[in-house]
Amino acid sequence: MPKLKTNRAAAKRFKKTGKGGLKRNKAYKSHILTKKTAKRKRNLRKSTMMDKTNEKVMKKILPYL
Repeated sequence: MPKLKTNRAAAKRFKKTGKGGLKRNKAYKSHILTKKTAKRKRNLRKSTMMDKTNEKVMKKILPYL
């Protein structure tokens, strides 16, 4: 069986948790921040878990994570 290649773009964006889930950062924090409230921007700083519907596909492109 050949080695599998890890998708490097995905590897930089996701981390594995202790139970095997995937942790990700939230979107919409890069630009046009003036109209967003301080509370909204503060909550965008926090990381969150990847949705279960995407997790199976992501584990396929991140075989060694």
